[in-house]
Amino acid sequence: MKKRSILLAAAVSAAAGLLAFRLCLCAQEPPEADGKNWRAAFGPLEVVQRVRPTEFTGFLANPHRGAATFQRFNGDPLYPGNRWDDAAGPTQFPPFSGIPKDLSNGPYPSTTVAYCRWIWSVLEPEKGQYRWDILDGALKAARERGQTLQVRLQPCAGRSGFPDWFWKTGAVRQKDVPDEPDYNCEAYVKHWSELIRAFAARFDGHRDLESFDMAYAGLCGEGGGNTTDATAEKLMDVYLGGFRRTQLVAMLGTHGAAYALAKRKDIGWRADSFGDLRTGGNSPDVPKGLGWNHMYEDYPRQILEAGAGEAWKTGPVILETGGTDGSWRRRGFDIDFILEWGLRNHCSVFMPKSCAIPEDWRQKIEDFSNRIGYRFVLRQVTFPLEAKPGAPVQFDVYLDNVGCAPIYRPYKLALRFTQGGSVEVVPFRNDIRTWLPGQVWFSEKLPFPAKFKPGVVKVDMAIVDPNTNRPVVRFAVKEIDKDDWHPLRFMDVRPGT
Repeated sequence: MKKRSILLAAAVSAAAGLLAFRLCLCAQEPPEADGKNWRAAFGPLEVVQRVRPTEFTGFLANPHRGAATFQRFNGDPLYPGNRWDDAAGPTQFPPFSGIPKDLSNGPYPSTTVAYCRWIWSVLEPEKGQYRWDILDGALKAARERGQTLQVRLQPCAGRSGFPDWFWKTGAVRQKDVPDEPDYNCEAYVKHWSELIRAFAARFDGHRDLESFDMAYAGLCGEGGGNTTDATAEKLMDVYLGGFRRTQLVAMLGTHGAAYALAKRKDIGWRADSFGDLRTGGNSPDVPKGLGWNHMYEDYPRQILEAGAGEAWKTGPVILETGGTDGSWRRRGFDIDFILEWGLRNHCSVFMPKSCAIPEDWRQKIEDFSNRIGYRFVLRQVTFPLEAKPGAPVQFDVYLDNVGCAPIYRPYKLALRFTQGGSVEVVPFRNDIRTWLPGQVWFSEKLPFPAKFKPGVVKVDMAIVDPNTNRPVVRFAVKEIDKDDWHPLRFMDVRPGT
């Protein structure tokens, strides 16, 4: 997570005016910000203090949630019109001039997540010769643009995808779909499994790898192809065995998704035709307006059959537009129904394919992107005015998750105590992954640092990476300092006994 908070702050500063936001905060510093006479407002009998931060409702550059770019990164040009390329994942990454640079995306939401997918022939042009340089370049580009990277390796997209060498291994072609193999044949199971194992060995747990799609077979890896249940389970076991630290995401509508969700509670799921509200008849016998579509017929059934209804509590839901927001607009789809469906199904990441958002829908999409995933508003923190070095101190914390999902990373809520040049970070035991949408309240007794001398100690709060003790997630409150800590107030240190 080195430099992550700085990079994210720069992305928001360019894309959403965070610099002006912080300048405003500096103007609101309380008069006792330096710790002098900080207790003047308290009566002589008061022993506790309450801090009630001010809610912030704008865009926050928090990780692992919100909109995502597609085959592109923050600051890159959008696709022209409403067309995109499923197969052409980026393979070259021109030098990035670094910060400051305009990382805004024009008529597209601000984002901390990028999404790229590559066909098999690009990443393994010769057997066992993997183009990991492409992945290294993409992960580096994401980090430079204040993003983490979601990845899919897909066997094919349209007529392209399978490397020439694969067809020479005895792979059996499907009779009805000669451009694709029989995904149950020994050659496919063997060689695709080897690719996934090699990727996992190299990239599992990479700090910039946001998630990895379990796209095991079929066109774009989305439907499972013609795999039998037994083949699907065998292929999914490769993903489950290879990835222990990186977030895995199953493809809704496949047998593999139901299998993975049943085996591990931390698996997320992905739907790639979000917003499909086609109403035309699929044949002359179907009345207009009553044809099949994903939103009314397919997804409700798939969620039930995969046992995915409660999966959002422990793994992320990721929604990719079927078509683009622009094509939704052109076809007269009900944008309010679509976005409400995404919220009700606890979406964390929304990917509208890096195509421009229609002007009259832009605010709706921005609002949706701000509401999905987690969004923590710190309402109140209660703690004593004084403490003794080494003694337990009770902190009562009240917050709201006003988003629609929890966070899925094992970050820690922590306090930072500062006295002169001496700093101590003390984590709470409370698991932030249990902060579901709604109110959260808990109380903990934490050890007050024993090294502090009688005098004044500054107290701050943040959600930190436990490996670095650096803030990684901002509360949706206005009070924040230049180091991304949220200031609480002060405490007086009493002499120990």
